[in-house]
Amino acid sequence: MATNSLTEWNDDRTIPNREETRSSEKFIKPAVNIIETEEGLTLTADVPGAAKDALEVNVEKGILTISAPVTRSMPGNPTYSEFELASYYRQFSIPESLDHEKAKADLFNGILTLRVPKAEVAKPRKIEITVS
Repeated sequence: MATNSLTEWNDDRTIPNREETRSSEKFIKPAVNIIETEEGLTLTADVPGAAKDALEVNVEKGILTISAPVTRSMPGNPTYSEFELASYYRQFSIPESLDHEKAKADLFNGILTLRVPKAEVAKPRKIEITVS
């Protein structure tokens, strides 16, 4: 079975860790699916409660970062709660062979879908053979 080239770890890059000792804010790692196709990479992340305007998706130095603050939007005072709301934060190392400039993201019903196409030079191509 071939190695998955788009999600393979590259030792040249390191993901900077957030210092939890200095931050009192808690973060939730959203559940994510990553699918590689010949056209590129499709990432879906479960971020219920995140607002489109507050959701941030950035790529810098081969590190994809998803972050979103979540606020309680229900009216009234809570009298009982079994789960707590927290901001979302997740990072992934992605290869430079993707065309980050053409990336598109949309948010629908709490699901973030990010599509990052491969750069033209990284796409497989067929070479024509001529008879001489």
